[in-house]
Amino acid sequence: MKKFSITIAGGGSTFTPGIVLMLLKHLDRFPIRQIKFYDNLEERQARIASACEILLKERAPDILFTATTDPETAFTDVDFVMAHIRVGLYAMREKDEKIPLKYGVVGQETCGPGGIAYGMRSIGGVLELIDYMEKYSPNAWMLNYSNPAAIVAEATRKLRPKAKIINICDMPVGIEERMAQAIGLASRKEMVVRYYGLNHFGWWTDIRDTEGNDLMPKIQEYVSQFGYALPSESQESQQTDASWKHTFMKAKEVYDIDPTTLPNTYLKYYFYPQDEVAHTNPEFTRANEVMIGREKQVFNECDRITNSGSAENTILEIDEHASYIVDLARAIAYNTHERMLLIVPNNGAIENFDESAMVEIPCIVGSNGPEPLIQGKIPRFQKGLMEQQVAVEKLVVEAWEERSYQKLWQALTLSKIVPNAKVAKDLLDDLVSVNQEYWPELK
Repeated sequence: MKKFSITIAGGGSTFTPGIVLMLLKHLDRFPIRQIKFYDNLEERQARIASACEILLKERAPDILFTATTDPETAFTDVDFVMAHIRVGLYAMREKDEKIPLKYGVVGQETCGPGGIAYGMRSIGGVLELIDYMEKYSPNAWMLNYSNPAAIVAEATRKLRPKAKIINICDMPVGIEERMAQAIGLASRKEMVVRYYGLNHFGWWTDIRDTEGNDLMPKIQEYVSQFGYALPSESQESQQTDASWKHTFMKAKEVYDIDPTTLPNTYLKYYFYPQDEVAHTNPEFTRANEVMIGREKQVFNECDRITNSGSAENTILEIDEHASYIVDLARAIAYNTHERMLLIVPNNGAIENFDESAMVEIPCIVGSNGPEPLIQGKIPRFQKGLMEQQVAVEKLVVEAWEERSYQKLWQALTLSKIVPNAKVAKDLLDDLVSVNQEYWPELK
């Protein structure tokens, strides 16, 4: 049986150890001969990589391991590139969140002004990875889960239309796990879903068990009372950060707007922006929560492993819901025809929507990549919201490509989260000043 060679682009990410542990757990389904880490920040990557090297030696000593900042080393002889990069790290995420809040606007890493700023940073980084992959391993596939996925997906569609890249997001996976738990199923794998939207901007329209029984009424009844919060997550629970607890509870109010469907949690930022601003501490945002939480914890644990020379009894956790990445890689490698939610060009899958929009819908995945499933016509409410949001995403990519200040101002003005063109311009000027190192120079 063929063993695969994988490059993890973003080797210095605090999510990387969890992905390595997840890959190790699934070796029987997806055998690996080589794992490479690639990052442009050598020192940061080294702390994660040295711990992961010890982990691999202890648990799968036959897997070759390399950590490098050299693109040729990283991308030569590779079957899959798993990309999760964050250009500007959490320091820039903090600015994405705090600058909008100065203007009473939602500060969030993928939605509204913060998402637009992050998108402008991410586009160049992801395109660079694609170019390296195509140069050194032209037959490889990139499985991209770098945020903000919607803007990145539109950029790859427009600027690298022939690239073997699949854009994917773990948020629907995480929500589906909650749905399954809420109604007593062992796993989301016991559900077959229909869903449509844009990334972080979509709705489930049908959920059945594998025998075809309709599960929607049961899940809808639960969500109408509790949102996506689970009984195990009482306010005292330490397992889930406070900001996420709020998000899962808020889904109840998002659901109320269209109780015929089930919503993605991120819609709260578009439907209740004033609540989100009121609920956010402008001095301590989600970025701060992560920096003093997971960032610190993972790096400290990696340092401990390196210093002790052993990963026994590690507190590093398997990123279990990232196992969808293995499902995707297996589908391509073994032509399994796995059904997955992916971000793909619409091309008529949503009948009454922009052909060129990058939509998030169920696809059947095989050796040729994803084949989207027809979703038919969508209701006016969702269509109107999606048209506005897809226009924002397209304007951002055009602004990046054309170095256009005007188009980026238009994108911010059009965003449902931003109240008017003056606030959009003030916000843009602030964002330009802090992103000079990362954005193209706008004209």
